[in-house]
Amino acid sequence: MKKRLFSLVLAAVMVLSLVACGKKADNTPVVNVEDTSKTPETNNTETPSTGDETTAPVADADVEYVRGDDEEAYEAALGGFGALNAAGNSAEKPDDRFVLFAQAEANLLGSFVMIPTTTQGGAYSISRVAPRTVPYVQWGNDDDRVKGLVISDEFITPAEREELLAQWAAAVKGEGTYDPIAYLTGKGHTIQKDYTLTFQTAPVTLDWLNTSSQADTEITVNTVEGLVEYNNLGQMTPALAESWEVSDDETVYTFHIRKDAKWYTSEGAEYAPVTAHDFEAGFHHMLDTKAGLEWLIDGVVKGGTDYYANGGSWDEVGYKAVDDYTLQVTLEKPVSYFMTMLTYSCFLPMCESFYKAHGGVFGVDEYAAASADTNTYTFGNAADVSSQVYCGPFLIQKLQKESEIYLVANKNYHRKDTVVLNSIKWVYDNGENPDALYNDTVSGTYAGIALGLPALLEKAKADGNFDKYSFVTDTTSTSYFGGLNLNRGTFALESGACATPKDEKAKVDTNTALNNLNFRKAMLYGFDKSTWNAVTRGEDLKNANLRNMYTSPNFVQLSADTTDAAGHTFPAGTFYGEMVQYYCDQAGLGINVADGVNGWYNVDLARQSLEAAKAELGDSVNWPIQIDVVYYSGSDSSTAQGNAYKKVMEDALGAENVVINLVEATTSEDFYACGYRAANGEAGNFDMFYGSGWGPDYGDPSTYLNTFLGEGAGYMTKVIGLF
Repeated sequence: MKKRLFSLVLAAVMVLSLVACGKKADNTPVVNVEDTSKTPETNNTETPSTGDETTAPVADADVEYVRGDDEEAYEAALGGFGALNAAGNSAEKPDDRFVLFAQAEANLLGSFVMIPTTTQGGAYSISRVAPRTVPYVQWGNDDDRVKGLVISDEFITPAEREELLAQWAAAVKGEGTYDPIAYLTGKGHTIQKDYTLTFQTAPVTLDWLNTSSQADTEITVNTVEGLVEYNNLGQMTPALAESWEVSDDETVYTFHIRKDAKWYTSEGAEYAPVTAHDFEAGFHHMLDTKAGLEWLIDGVVKGGTDYYANGGSWDEVGYKAVDDYTLQVTLEKPVSYFMTMLTYSCFLPMCESFYKAHGGVFGVDEYAAASADTNTYTFGNAADVSSQVYCGPFLIQKLQKESEIYLVANKNYHRKDTVVLNSIKWVYDNGENPDALYNDTVSGTYAGIALGLPALLEKAKADGNFDKYSFVTDTTSTSYFGGLNLNRGTFALESGACATPKDEKAKVDTNTALNNLNFRKAMLYGFDKSTWNAVTRGEDLKNANLRNMYTSPNFVQLSADTTDAAGHTFPAGTFYGEMVQYYCDQAGLGINVADGVNGWYNVDLARQSLEAAKAELGDSVNWPIQIDVVYYSGSDSSTAQGNAYKKVMEDALGAENVVINLVEATTSEDFYACGYRAANGEAGNFDMFYGSGWGPDYGDPSTYLNTFLGEGAGYMTKVIGLF
């Protein structure tokens, strides 16, 4: 998965690399995140409710909360989605896949276990960064590659930005070139070569094949290359593969690796040539680590799943170096989107000889044993930048948690003519002092800032910067969402922090209610996202970045007329979101999936659903149901969001029915531990969590929907408390 699980909290004022670059203006550390498999637990007295039965009342003193079975909870809530999604994954033709996935997505939304909230962008910003100067693509890691970033010494005006975007659009059509440096210098700007931005979550590893967290890969992707990459016009171009061929049956891809690429130490010393063997070693290592990337290749690369999941032989895996500079990839079947997958980190190389020299071994079990001994296994240690070697445009020279991350240009990089920047520096910022961040941006320390917080917007209006320089950033394909915890297993962190105020009976009542479909409907129909979003976006743009489906609505479209199993035909050119809307309407969900509208909020439906839930639950629960929401008290934006969520929910459903418990996290580390960095569903310390999102890895809707696969295969099921 790509990306990447993204963290939403604290994002309103973050200075991020694409805040002014257009397409994918990241507004939060992405955590490609989540990991983990868990040992299934036996079910006890709690059985997930389908909403059709009631249980006898239980005396409070006799109650003990016991976590139920993940698979049973999943099947009750998402069994229908799983079957439809499997059908989509089995279809080979892209158009057939898109229609089937649209049905699956409508079913996912209709389960009411999650609610899409926002996307990135759609915020007032001021910036010195020229638009469209990084790779322009909706998926993969390339949007974090900033080697071509063009930064002025002055804020770019809206008029200048419009002219630049017009030049870019013409270049995309082949009607000219896009040269923002020439344009800006012609307007009297001076181009800056050093880029400074902020971070809130430091990388936990320098091993880009052992993480799916964007907080890790947004740094490392600037130090390593893959086979191909996208340019700033959205075109796929050769990177370490200078050419490739595809067999007639579209199952064998042969890549020819360039011979002038080298691995370098953090100090710039040449270590070894980059070879096809490094790609094979990287893929082998990625499967061995099982860190959340491996499931992406399920059903794609021949033998890959059997190797990491079933103990199959590496010799049978279709990812092999034929010789030093030829890599051959054999697929299970033709995969229409395979080339788009290559820009994600699971297909990156690693230096095989360096890996072995730092304790690295191959084999799932062998790796697990070796990596447990940190005295001998020292590869990719985030505390030591010399524990990795790099073949990309930058070298990591400093990485200090809660301080600074510093990269310098690799003077020996084989495509150094494509590099504009001399250095990249991330400075730690915990979001507690947005005024200082704004002042530092105005003074030139940072390239740009989102004016999401109302206080910042007013500040920019007062000093004239809003009128002179503000623009609204593009929205992106990243989708944030809120999840309802169906099977909670943690009620306080190990330290005792962020403890629930609920007693045992209240824990049971919440679990019982959240496993009732009508109660979940009430919760999600009652969520006024516009009001909640306004506290960090301002009233003017409270709807600008709202998202109402998981996959970006315009992510893909049909190439030909396509008819579903029920006989309904969608014409060629139909966007994916239009198909999802059709199936939502067919199911009577009452959801508008378009971007930019408060598409789920309906107080009448919320209250009707609540009454239905109360009738179904009967005396099995005590009202009000308590819902724990963790917030970070050191962040104005997180605190404001928490208070807004409490108000809109209790206003919609009545505090006599639902009470939102705002659980304070006094440090960002504790906040992230409760949800964003929780290892698995059982470790999630929340009842409702709206702090994560997903950015797509490749150009097919499965890149989103497969994150909700069952049996521990889905990366984002932990946000609904499962697996």
